[in-house]
Amino acid sequence: LANNKNKMTNESSIKYFIVQAMASTMLLFSILMIQMKYSMGWESEIIPSMMISSSLLLKIGAAPFHFWFPEVMSASSWINCLTLMTWQKIAPMMILSYCIQMGTFMFFITISSIIIGALGGLNQTSLRQLLAYSSISHIGWMISSLIVSENIWEFYFIIYSLLSLILVLLFKQSNLFFMNQIYSTSNMKMEIKFMMFLSLLSLGGLPPFLGFMPKWIVMQSMIE
Repeated sequence: LANNKNKMTNESSIKYFIVQAMASTMLLFSILMIQMKYSMGWESEIIPSMMISSSLLLKIGAAPFHFWFPEVMSASSWINCLTLMTWQKIAPMMILSYCIQMGTFMFFITISSIIIGALGGLNQTSLRQLLAYSSISHIGWMISSLIVSENIWEFYFIIYSLLSLILVLLFKQSNLFFMNQIYSTSNMKMEIKFMMFLSLLSLGGLPPFLGFMPKWIVMQSMIE
């Protein structure tokens, strides 16, 4: 994330490091509490379990632990943005799958992430922040899919990663960072613009695009 030529990038990398260090410390402390529980005969598992879940949710930038994610994304390169949106989420979500349960806490996290991600992206002019809030919203759906089935989560994550990859490559190739650049850039081919809008609509989960399919599967599975 760090770049010696860009002060904003360096600042965002420090923020990322601090947040990840805090989350890792919290995770280790939670594991220590569980070990103490077994050695001392404590009965309650609620606090350590919530701390483990919270530390992992902080790592992936789920609401209401999302405060760092849009800021880090807005100062990162497109390749780093892609890493933050996809690769960085794999390990925490795999660990989360072992301890996730659909209780009040997870229901709150899921709904908060979907709503905050959707509302936060409405007035964004920065494409990187738009994708950041889109990622927060998708985290809510991914947590829901993880509760239902790991196979559904894998399918959702692959579709989300594919759409994110397409958009990031298009934005990087065209050197775009803000919404108004899409309209004002005259030398951009219409095919590229058309592909961008289709990919954005698909990432938003609108039917009948590809991004709607995993959401529909999650909703059907949760109803069943």
